[in-house]
Amino acid sequence: MPRLPHSSPQTLHVFEALLAAPDAWRYGYDLSRETGLASGSLYPILMRLAEGALLETRWEPAEQPGRPPRHLYRLTQDGASLARSRLARRAAQATAPAPRLHPRTAS
Repeated sequence: MPRLPHSSPQTLHVFEALLAAPDAWRYGYDLSRETGLASGSLYPILMRLAEGALLETRWEPAEQPGRPPRHLYRLTQDGASLARSRLARRAAQATAPAPRLHPRTAS
């Protein structure tokens, strides 16, 4: 059975971090530290979520001259809904009883 989109363990970590304050704009660096994800894992997730209209993005001008602008992220309403759904699904799977195996009968 194919995996549901946006349900990888890494994406779920990002969802958890963003849902902690769903209306707040977050820096990628802060999300990386909070989730423990390296930039090579985090930024592709953020890009996929943004391309799917699940994440809003904006640039913040540099506070000091010579510093680059910073990219900010936050969940859209659809993104927050999907994040809650995916996290609830993971929680339900974690608490579901293991399937029972039927013992083989001797022939």
